[in-house]
Amino acid sequence: MNFGIALMITASLGSAPWDVFHIGLFQKLGLTIGTWSIIVGLFILGLTAILKKERPQIGAFANMFIGGVMLDFFLSLPFMKTPSLLSDQIIMLSIALAFNGIGISIYISAKRGAGPRDTLMLYLTEVTGLKLSTTRRLMELLVLIIGWFLGGPVSVGTILFGLFIGSVVGKILPICENIVKHILRRGAHIENIHKRPIRANHYDGFR
Repeated sequence: MNFGIALMITASLGSAPWDVFHIGLFQKLGLTIGTWSIIVGLFILGLTAILKKERPQIGAFANMFIGGVMLDFFLSLPFMKTPSLLSDQIIMLSIALAFNGIGISIYISAKRGAGPRDTLMLYLTEVTGLKLSTTRRLMELLVLIIGWFLGGPVSVGTILFGLFIGSVVGKILPICENIVKHILRRGAHIENIHKRPIRANHYDGFR
């Protein structure tokens, strides 16, 4: 997912709303984009935990810390350069949207907790009674406006992300869920000595 975010930032055709916010903070205050992703995520996670009065799931922390570190790693790779041709920028943006959709679908399929921003979105949806899509749009609109005022990149890519990322995830998520279920079933079968085939080198520790 963060490889897709890095590609989208590098394509220089606009970023997703939250990334516009993180880039704006980076441009105004320094540090790195990934670091600001972690800081903002930590603040949101703490706020949501206080509001909900419950401990966040481990997946939310993993999403926050690993995501920020990997984003900075991908952005630092030598080949992460903005293409000189518009056609190549559009190709990079398209690949970025695909990787974003795949990454989001995989981490949702793991069912180990949503990321900080999604956790807050789910809570606000619950307490306001608004539709999930409405809550998401309002949150993203708010951070997009703030990020834009901070100097974050808003362009055609920002619009395309808003229009198509839901559709991309909608197509890929069922595939990822089936793959995850297959892996878990296979793992349970292999670990269960009553179901797996017994090999010649299996023994109970005694000779």
